[in-house]
Amino acid sequence: MPMLTHDGPLWTIDLGDDENRFSPEWLSTVEGFLDDLAASTEPAALVTSGTGKFYTNGLDLDWLGAHPDELGSYVARVHGLFERVLTLPVPTIAAVNGHAFGAGAMLAMAHDYRVMRTERGYFCFPEVDIHIPFTPGMNALITAKLTPQAAIDSMTTGRRYAADDARAAGIVDAVVPIEELAAAAAGRVRDLAGKDRATLGKIKATMFAGVVAALRESR
Repeated sequence: MPMLTHDGPLWTIDLGDDENRFSPEWLSTVEGFLDDLAASTEPAALVTSGTGKFYTNGLDLDWLGAHPDELGSYVARVHGLFERVLTLPVPTIAAVNGHAFGAGAMLAMAHDYRVMRTERGYFCFPEVDIHIPFTPGMNALITAKLTPQAAIDSMTTGRRYAADDARAAGIVDAVVPIEELAAAAAGRVRDLAGKDRATLGKIKATMFAGVVAALRESR
């Protein structure tokens, strides 16, 4: 399960040490951490990462298969997580330690920045190959962060991007060896932690107003 640690202004959510799929319990834990961060008043920045082979593989398809009647509420809850991270009034960065697939890759896209390890792991939107069309909110989130060509290439092909290719496509901002990942992520946001929350929150809410509206359509 996810864990939260503090290092000065840095709030780091470790997403877990397995596939880190979005089970209801996983979502509740992360939502609680984000509530705590939003309720705080000191300078802060958010880092998310995983431990081991995966950043996160996204939707918990096994749980959904066992609870098909809860699909609508579940997707709405995932959309809510994307919105929370997208508009969080502190700087955010995803330290992509391993595979980021589907909704897990979308969670990374909801951050302000992304840094990815070089040795292992793919960044992928596999929806076209697993027959799950993007919701309007998911589509809006991805296309708000990528160039049109990168969106076409990543969303319509199911391509698995290794670190260097993800950097070349503008999916991630930097790539580093795994032993440098945590420091690189912290270094990108630590000095931004003191930005005024009210101002930063309004900037993000305005910048991504269309994405937020699309994410809320199913809620």
